[in-house]
Amino acid sequence: MLDTLITSKTRIKLLLKFFLNSNSRSYLRNLESEFGESTNAIRLELNKFEHAGLLKTELDGNKKYFRANTKHPLFKDINNILLKHLGFDQIIEKVVYKLGNLDKVYVTGDFAKGMDNNMIDLIFVGDGINREYLIKLIDKTENLIKRKIRYVVFGRNEFINFMKARKESDLLILWQNEDL
Repeated sequence: MLDTLITSKTRIKLLLKFFLNSNSRSYLRNLESEFGESTNAIRLELNKFEHAGLLKTELDGNKKYFRANTKHPLFKDINNILLKHLGFDQIIEKVVYKLGNLDKVYVTGDFAKGMDNNMIDLIFVGDGINREYLIKLIDKTENLIKRKIRYVVFGRNEFINFMKARKESDLLILWQNEDL
């Protein structure tokens, strides 16, 4: 659907990279190797986004890093469009809200890095999650969003131990219990 509205594949990749995970930051040559596209095509799109105020830049040595401008008035709207495009809104509606006993749901893998993929990797954190019911909800949601979902379930203490060996930047919070 998004490729019907936005015809530039480079622009879509940049939107996913920077607006799906606002912590994502990158420089031109890194994007070239990640996307497998010419630096010129990427540079043109980056300049358009920067000129519109959608991206912020910072210099580190001789590298110019780009990152989403989370203070831009359209940031949340673009982020929501991307979540819907990828089917994350359906995951929240069809899985997360029906499970109960959840503390947080994280996206990991390619999507946490801002890259599109047919496989969505999720981490569910909470105690007392009904795993059989989760399997049924995941199956239904996969059919709806036309993507495979790979997931792991952690209790609160298990997740704390799991995170000792990981960086927080490897994860993107998809949903969080507001009571926490």
